[in-house]
Amino acid sequence: MTDITRIAMWSGPRNISTAMMRAFENRSDCAVWDEPFYAHYLSTTGLDHPMRGAVIDAGEVDGQAVAKHCGGAPDGPNRHGNRPTLWYQKHMTVHMRRDTPLDFLPRVRNAFLIRKPAAVLASYHDRRADPTADDIGFIRQAQLFDHICQLEGKAPPVIDSDAVLNAPEASLKSLCAALGIQFDTAMLAWPAGQRDSDGVWAAHWYKSVESSTGFAPPGSPRPLPDHLRALADSSLPYYEKLAEHTLRDGITI
Repeated sequence: MTDITRIAMWSGPRNISTAMMRAFENRSDCAVWDEPFYAHYLSTTGLDHPMRGAVIDAGEVDGQAVAKHCGGAPDGPNRHGNRPTLWYQKHMTVHMRRDTPLDFLPRVRNAFLIRKPAAVLASYHDRRADPTADDIGFIRQAQLFDHICQLEGKAPPVIDSDAVLNAPEASLKSLCAALGIQFDTAMLAWPAGQRDSDGVWAAHWYKSVESSTGFAPPGSPRPLPDHLRALADSSLPYYEKLAEHTLRDGITI
């Protein structure tokens, strides 16, 4: 079987994570997996997320089975009809509870996608009015970052969403270099529309990215509701912890 390079991108919600998945999926050599642990997360927590039943029915609730697959290979050809040699896994840090299996981490190349908490919360508020710290995942993202640093003996690549939106080509070249893969210009633009690879939750969350054809420059900052300012402030140190390691010219600093 063709060797597979597995990339696990660790992100929080409302953080261009689906657009980043689109960029990788547009490569002819890549397959993608959208939020592998979501069904397991909802099943084990009992949380009432939008489309909860559909997410659980469509996914795998056995966390160990998901972890085993993360360290394996995608099923069948990618959307271009090719056998992929690259497998991009879009992971949400909020889905990774303390007891979620992490034994697949040595078999993937880990990277982190970050965004300022105030921007995340201003966007998240449109879908859920009263998010909690657990909903936005900054604490868990920092914990996973520390775990992977210890596991790998170095900091994994960290990329900021603002950098990607302001300079897509330079940012993606840096990310690819840090991951040890070739950059592909196909990552810079993609056809609009839905994807078979999108999770069933796309109907609730992906309207904006479905109309996108690339990384658009960031717009004006959205106002943050007053009742979320304390959460933004308490999340900021976790963001800043990872921001110290953001990519510059293909290396982690």
